[in-house]
Amino acid sequence: MTDSVPPPAPAFNPQMDAPRRAESVFRSASLAFVFLRLCLYLLLANAIGYGVLQVSNFFAGREFSALAPRRLLAGELASFAGAFLAAWIMARIEKRTFGEYGLPMRGAFGKLFWVGVVFGLVEISGVIGAMAALDCYRFGAIVLPGAQLLRWLAFWAVLFLIVGLYEEFAFRGYVQFTLSQRLGFWPAAVLLSAGFGAVHLNNPGETWSGILGVVLTGFVWCFTLRRTGNLWFAVGMHASFDFGETFLYSVPDSGVVFPGHLSSATLAGPAWITGGTAGPEGSVFDFALLLLFLYLVHRLFPRALAGAPVQAAASQA
Repeated sequence: MTDSVPPPAPAFNPQMDAPRRAESVFRSASLAFVFLRLCLYLLLANAIGYGVLQVSNFFAGREFSALAPRRLLAGELASFAGAFLAAWIMARIEKRTFGEYGLPMRGAFGKLFWVGVVFGLVEISGVIGAMAALDCYRFGAIVLPGAQLLRWLAFWAVLFLIVGLYEEFAFRGYVQFTLSQRLGFWPAAVLLSAGFGAVHLNNPGETWSGILGVVLTGFVWCFTLRRTGNLWFAVGMHASFDFGETFLYSVPDSGVVFPGHLSSATLAGPAWITGGTAGPEGSVFDFALLLLFLYLVHRLFPRALAGAPVQAAASQA
């Protein structure tokens, strides 16, 4: 009986090994490489967004106000383009599909999206309804004539769809996916939900209760990502809540009262009910509904579907 002879080690081939080393850098779960990828993504997103914004501003005319409709649309389109195109580039570098970052094209604007739309409208309607029952909200008179009403309705529907796509992907897309490789899903979700609240700090009229409401909302949307496997539910809920808040019920959205709202609505009463200058996001009723929604999502989607690819990648690094 003779000892088995081990196979010879493969010869070093620089032309083959260099791509392997590059791939390991862009798929590794080590802290240094995760940080490197995040920095590269943010650099690309900001550079692309800045370039698109300059082009958009050229066509936005002389509307210098930050809240002017074409300025709002130009800014959101630029941010959307930066976040998505940067992730598309990173997907090519990392040898991944774009859908792994949370927004697969298969199922786009499908059932999950429309269920999210219903959740968002129920949330804002429930909060406003509770305020109205306590005489803290009045709808007022419709201030838009017919033709303008339809134009503003279409404008806000499109704008908030873009806002939903951009903000969900920016905070719970590529960055959530990449951070989860090192930190795990839930630590990354908590960190990014806090960051989601922090970016609202400079909004005029924002309050601490409003910021806490935004943080909790961000965490709920992370939970929907975990349970549904993608961000389409969160995109629909985000877009419809903002649409209901800004246009339909004509109240402050994260501390900002936008032009082109439907009615001369008024809020009056204790800040813990109305949310104060922040609007419904700071209301105790919104906190209560968000906690209820956590439970409903848990019952509707009992199995965790997001995170398995991330955990697998981390275990192989």
